[in-house]
Amino acid sequence: MNEVNAALCEDLVPASYARQGHEARRAHEKVVRVLLEKRKLPEEGWEDQTIELLLQELSVMDSNNFLGNCGVGEREGRVVCALVAKRHYRMIHGIGRSGDITAVQPKAAGSSLLSKLANSVALDVIRTSGVRSASACFVVPVATGMALSLSFTALRSHRRSARYVLWPRIDQKSCYKAMLCAGLEPVVLENLLEGDELRTDLGALEAAVVELGADNILCVHSTTSCFAPRTPDRLEEIAEICKRHGIPHVVNNAYGVQSSKCMHLIQQAARVGRVDVFVQSLDKNFMVPVGGAIIAGFNRDLIADIGKTYPGRASAAPSMDFLMTMLSLGQRGYKRLLAERKAMYTYLENKMKVLALENGEKLLHTPHNPISLAMSMSSLPPAVVTQLGSMLFTRQVSGARVVPLGGVTQTVGGREFRGFMSHSPCYPVAYLNAAAAIGMTQADVGAFASRLSRCLDALRRDACRKSSGINSDGDGANANPGDKGGGRANSGSKDTNQEGGGEDADGDDDDGDDADVEQEGDVRCEAGSDAGGRTGSHVRCAGSDVGDLGSAGTDQRSDVRDTVSDGAGKGSDVTDTGSDGADKGSDLTEAIPGVEGDSGGGGE
Repeated sequence: MNEVNAALCEDLVPASYARQGHEARRAHEKVVRVLLEKRKLPEEGWEDQTIELLLQELSVMDSNNFLGNCGVGEREGRVVCALVAKRHYRMIHGIGRSGDITAVQPKAAGSSLLSKLANSVALDVIRTSGVRSASACFVVPVATGMALSLSFTALRSHRRSARYVLWPRIDQKSCYKAMLCAGLEPVVLENLLEGDELRTDLGALEAAVVELGADNILCVHSTTSCFAPRTPDRLEEIAEICKRHGIPHVVNNAYGVQSSKCMHLIQQAARVGRVDVFVQSLDKNFMVPVGGAIIAGFNRDLIADIGKTYPGRASAAPSMDFLMTMLSLGQRGYKRLLAERKAMYTYLENKMKVLALENGEKLLHTPHNPISLAMSMSSLPPAVVTQLGSMLFTRQVSGARVVPLGGVTQTVGGREFRGFMSHSPCYPVAYLNAAAAIGMTQADVGAFASRLSRCLDALRRDACRKSSGINSDGDGANANPGDKGGGRANSGSKDTNQEGGGEDADGDDDDGDDADVEQEGDVRCEAGSDAGGRTGSHVRCAGSDVGDLGSAGTDQRSDVRDTVSDGAGKGSDVTDTGSDGADKGSDLTEAIPGVEGDSGGGGE
């Protein structure tokens, strides 16, 4: 409200009241003015009213909201559904122009301002998160894979004879397809197994440069954030190789902004060598809807070229979602989320250590991965390992990945990947993944640990009965005595079949029958169970070099003993909405029976 209108208000209500209201509005306007002046993320988060005031002010600057506007073109910001217009704050024109996604639109000054502010805040967040020397970035309304593809396409205009991309393998389809989409030929470099970790094979990278010739290589496509046991690539060494041979370097930093370690790797790589572009997801790092990414780099001209590669105008929704979220959080709020994520990583790590110890497994030692963790599944028969993912998914555990020994064979873009999902054709053990990503809570970790524990109990009870010659659909007479303890009254119901109904990691529908598959090796169960109802079984699978259940993971003893549910849900501070299908007398019910399980893909 301008000064004239404010003065007129004093003729309608007492002047003191009008002035007080006017001052309150000016307080909101002052916050907006500071944002326009500094173009950085404010220290404190904004109130929702202030955010909406900004959006309304920007909205009336777009031509479709002009009073008396007459549009006679084919794209005039017309929207027939009032709910759609309200959802977008009536900013309908989108961002960019046909030749440049970062260009200002004559008919949409407000939407263009929104885009510029989002880009400025994004650069400030990237710098304060660790990549302090980043010089430019922009928000693009596509997810990480397509953002990478845009970056590759822009690089081709600078290196027209180059067609190869050197790519240390990471088993996520979008990364591979991003290179194919740009018309390039990926050269897959297998990772080296160092302890439990899969790390970059620098020797293979150097050899590929010599073999193909630096002039024929468009870039090296490296990765920071990834699923354990793979770790972030050796970015500093890769950057030095790229600098030495004059090869561009593109980094897939999909969910790395939330990790100070990943951001430090990029900053250091740019300092000692060469990093041209790094791409990060909006939804994975800032908890907004899927469909946006930030393309950033250290050369303003190159980042501008990538913006000009985008064909046509683009949706303003990702820019709006990002800007609203970051203004709501402020620097203090976002830093708090980052600190909480680190704490949840430690909490999840301790929970998984305890679970591994209790189940004769091992928490894989992956100190170079700051987000993802992996626990061996070596004591379960292979058919049962693939079933575990379905069991977890039907108990509303999403995001966990169960990777069988040897992975699966997957064809992506005409290339066959052996051991797909494990980032290697020969990783030596089956495992389960869980990640401590931004937004995870202590309740999430507790529920996951509780449900995983019950699923493992059910699988082992069923495997023990089968190996002992006891039919799992018996009348309950052969149930282990320990199954009656800890609230686990077992009437001989078909545990495994009730747990199924999902999709195996290999893509096959899993109706629970996989548990009937007998192993070629020696599978034996020893009588007896602990007080919580977990059998003291020892399972040895054919071809496994891991050994008996109970022998693995003994080095995982930790003095951190978090409360872990004993399978009956006792002692847990988390209300578990999932259910072990075999537990009777429990107030927990099967959450979503019959729903297809997680195939183990996940993520970009």
